[in-house]
Amino acid sequence: MKAGTTLNESPILSAQRIVVIGTSGAGKTTFARRLSQATGLPHIELDVLHWLPNWTPRPKEEFIARVREAASEDRWIVDGNYSAVRDLLWSRAELLVWLNYGFPRVFWQAVSRSVHRVVTGEELFGGNRETWREFVSRDGIPRWVLRTFWRRRREMPLLLGEERYRHLHCREFRTPRQAEAFVAELSRN
Repeated sequence: MKAGTTLNESPILSAQRIVVIGTSGAGKTTFARRLSQATGLPHIELDVLHWLPNWTPRPKEEFIARVREAASEDRWIVDGNYSAVRDLLWSRAELLVWLNYGFPRVFWQAVSRSVHRVVTGEELFGGNRETWREFVSRDGIPRWVLRTFWRRRREMPLLLGEERYRHLHCREFRTPRQAEAFVAELSRN
């Protein structure tokens, strides 16, 4: 997988179906929104399709059906890491962007984002709000990032190396500066 921001290959510039992945706290949704603004491609946030009120996950079959419907369109940018819909999305995508930032940055972003959401009472998908109780719970964002960061970092190259995903053009960004340069380049084209 190539790291960096050089966009010499036309398939990258003309991609109409893009998946943005990364561990929790990497900034997938923020990046996907910026990419959507730069390209004019519609943005689909998997968390919006997955979560119901009171942090209740949508039934798996219903979630998959909603993602299938969204992914049936010809143009989109999807952000998220739900394994239940990975093949559905990755098999249709032309470009995959992996925000593979270092642990200190991701942990800081995840914690500071959650603290901000708790303090401000920001409403999220499904009308949900983060609380201090959830923040310090076993499934709270700090512990979630600690539990999943290294595993995802190990698994992603293996998944991307699978034959069924060889059609994907991939871009791995190790820093936000690389990711922003990519968005800027797409904005110029």
